[in-house]
Amino acid sequence: MKAIRFAAAGVAGLAELDMPQLTAGHALVRVRAAGLCHTDIDVLHGRYGTGAFPLVPGHEYAGTIEAVAEDVTSVKPGDRVAVDPNIPCGQCPACAKGLTNLCSALKAYGVTENGGFAEYGVVAADHVHRIGDLAFETAALAEPLACVLNGLGAAGVGAGGHVPGNALIFGAGPIGLLMALSLKASGAAKVAVADISEQRLAFAASLGLVPLVSGSQDLAAQARGFDFVVDVAGLPPPLSKNGSTSSSGTRWLTSLAMVPSSRLSISSACGMLRFSECDPASLIWRRKISNGATAILASGAQTPKISAVPPSAVKPIMPSTTLAMPVAMKVQFSAES
Repeated sequence: MKAIRFAAAGVAGLAELDMPQLTAGHALVRVRAAGLCHTDIDVLHGRYGTGAFPLVPGHEYAGTIEAVAEDVTSVKPGDRVAVDPNIPCGQCPACAKGLTNLCSALKAYGVTENGGFAEYGVVAADHVHRIGDLAFETAALAEPLACVLNGLGAAGVGAGGHVPGNALIFGAGPIGLLMALSLKASGAAKVAVADISEQRLAFAASLGLVPLVSGSQDLAAQARGFDFVVDVAGLPPPLSKNGSTSSSGTRWLTSLAMVPSSRLSISSACGMLRFSECDPASLIWRRKISNGATAILASGAQTPKISAVPPSAVKPIMPSTTLAMPVAMKVQFSAES
């Protein structure tokens, strides 16, 4: 089968691999869409995970069940599914508390185990979730959307919790837009998105969001006008200047997913927020895929613009340290493209 493989740290290439073998409790998934994430770049360069090379990357994926082990009854061949990539140990203190995202021995498909950048993959049966007739490229957004919903839950925002009146999102990439659309769906009256990319801001505006240029006078003029501020850009400036974009009682949510060389200084004005409510939550580690909740927003025109490409087109992106894709908002692998 065709696959993208990380042969060693910094070495990515196309490969012809043997079909993976089914083992007890597992299902064989024919991958139909797999999203490219910056985590994949970090895995390639040994900055994330255990350096389990050689490795097939890709942790945002969906497809169809081709076969199941004899002991599997939860899914059957032909089922259309999305994959929950995280594999907690279930035994450590964090897992015992239900904090499986903080598992001390956390594994994941596409990080420590072969993932979705291949025509087929073997996945534990309890890590696949039926998607009904949802488009595969939309269902492959389940993992990043799950991160968004879990982050909002950690901040006490959304269903059954606080509903912001005026929210601001720093970062208009896929996670930022999913965050903004989730806030709109929760009933937020106004959701603004700040970025430096004119193209991304134009796309955000087409989704009914308020576009603001980071560092602009327009944004400065609205300082202290937001009751919920989210950083998904992972850059120090927005975080360090939190006091200038929030007022007393404002809730802050941050991914804290900055580049390794970055350093963060938090303004003393954050004391005005009652720091116990300045909720940092990792939008990278937190996962929550249950009852189809992750698919609520992943439909129709309410998703980031997706560009499906074949393995040969994805592979040249891998050695890069950034994902500067001027045409598409989200790049997905498709063996059938």
